[in-house]
Amino acid sequence: MAGHSKFKNIMHRKGAQDKKRSGMFSKLSREITVAAKMGLPDPDMNPRLRAAVNAAKAASVPKDNIQRSIDKASRGDAENYEEIRYEGFGPGGVSLIIEALTDNRNRTATNVRTAVSKNGGNLGASGSVSHGFDRVGLITFPARAGDADAVFEAALEAGAEDVTSSEEGHEVWTAVGDLHEVARALEPALGEPEGAKLAWKPQTTVAVGEGDAATLFKLIDTLDDDDDVQQVWGNYEVSDEVMERLG
Repeated sequence: MAGHSKFKNIMHRKGAQDKKRSGMFSKLSREITVAAKMGLPDPDMNPRLRAAVNAAKAASVPKDNIQRSIDKASRGDAENYEEIRYEGFGPGGVSLIIEALTDNRNRTATNVRTAVSKNGGNLGASGSVSHGFDRVGLITFPARAGDADAVFEAALEAGAEDVTSSEEGHEVWTAVGDLHEVARALEPALGEPEGAKLAWKPQTTVAVGEGDAATLFKLIDTLDDDDDVQQVWGNYEVSDEVMERLG
């Protein structure tokens, strides 16, 4: 286990969620509907739904919205969403994995390809970059859940594999099959997590300079603005100095 890692992704850039509150609500609601449709509509009996509901609560999605998304799936009148993964490269040789939930594969493919190509990147074939990432479980907690040592000890006891702590919060990494079991085990000590999901963790990172970083963040913001795109993972590393200059 390590107490710190250089892993960064779009979900942890300052202000990324605050700027796009309504869009985030839509994405979280879509995930709740898909999770409820794929399993039981009871969060206590459906780990994916439980994780989606917890993430929605952490983002202050109203309870009525959450229940409406679950009911939509239960009634069978929800759209048929398909999970799609795109892989490619961004500015500075950064590897990107783009996960989407869509009811129109052609629309999403066109939008993703256009966003990537207009911002210094290009899409590759399936498997072109994912071999450089590990498929793992990721549980996130706010900074107030505890100090780094307390979170580390709780994660170790719960069977996690790694922990990353910063002033912005805590990331607890698990094996794919242990994700929901570890998340449940951590609740008594740390409270409900902000999120519990499968993640793509890069095996190595690429240092990105100021020019490429500005274009990269524009690309990620464009993708994040698309309702169909749920998550963007990357192997980029941007220094604090560059982040400060970019504002």
